[in-house]
Amino acid sequence: MTGPDRRHLLAAAGALVATPAVAATCGPVDGAAEAAAIRKVIADMEAAWNRGDFEGYMAGFLNPGVVFVSRGKFQDGWQGTLDHYIRDYGGAPGSQGALHFHDIKVEMLSADAAQLISRYKLTGGRRAQEGINTRLMRKVAGRWVIALNHVSSIEPS
Repeated sequence: MTGPDRRHLLAAAGALVATPAVAATCGPVDGAAEAAAIRKVIADMEAAWNRGDFEGYMAGFLNPGVVFVSRGKFQDGWQGTLDHYIRDYGGAPGSQGALHFHDIKVEMLSADAAQLISRYKLTGGRRAQEGINTRLMRKVAGRWVIALNHVSSIEPS
């Protein structure tokens, strides 16, 4: 593995390795409140997608440093992911389809890191699909964002 793929993988590994050190130095975490704040980020992203607001959807991701893996490839950071969404799902109103996240599980790893696993379903629009998201959430400047996103999707039959 060379080039951008290696850099993305190393950045993601670094984020995961740093987590225990952070956990050892932080005070108590209100897990329920933090999990609720994370769920709100996901709900806001879902609402933005469903109104065709791709930049609003992308507000839930670390900008510019998100590591985004989909279809066996690394997307090109925040801007590359936004460009992908506009190219593949944008256009006419409603072309993005209706997105719904469900079975959301949040595990707090430290005061500024959490793991989120959820199912999603995208209906209508150009490309119906469903699958699972695995996300590393980080609290940056007081707000939760997705630092690492891995999508495993299938096209429903």
